[in-house]
Amino acid sequence: MVDSGRVQIDVRRIAPTDAAELKSTRLAALADAPFAFGSTYAAEVTRSDDDWLERARLGATGRSRSTFLARVDQQVVGLAGGYREAERPSMVELVSMWTSPAVRRSGAGRLLVSAVVRWAADTEATSVGLWVTRGNDPAQRLYEAMGFRVTGDSQPLPSDPCADEIRMLLDLR
Repeated sequence: MVDSGRVQIDVRRIAPTDAAELKSTRLAALADAPFAFGSTYAAEVTRSDDDWLERARLGATGRSRSTFLARVDQQVVGLAGGYREAERPSMVELVSMWTSPAVRRSGAGRLLVSAVVRWAADTEATSVGLWVTRGNDPAQRLYEAMGFRVTGDSQPLPSDPCADEIRMLLDLR
């Protein structure tokens, strides 16, 4: 738990029993900032409860995937995940990063990113990569402040091909 001066923020890896919180937080993120994610609210709201249970289970343990929730007074206020593809086990992708508007600039985002980076390092990753929507300057500034660098790569945003996202990378070596 960290006291940011304004609120106490607790960031922990998700538990397999946190499926309902994962679902509500992910849907809140997609509703709040649809421009920031590769998926859409419409696509994820149709997922079954079993899908959310499986996502929570997979994010709770192991070296291939992790999900972290930020809480203030037991209420979830943020989410971030990490995963690695089998063909690139030394690289972790930071995904689904979001904080509630009520806690932005409180340090919650930094704590969530740090949790994913720490998990990556603990599981022997040598780098953490991410895609950030071009023009999402607050997110890009956060990542840059934490040591991520812009690589020069870009791609269309999967949820809106009219927008694009840029690649950032953090070397853990």
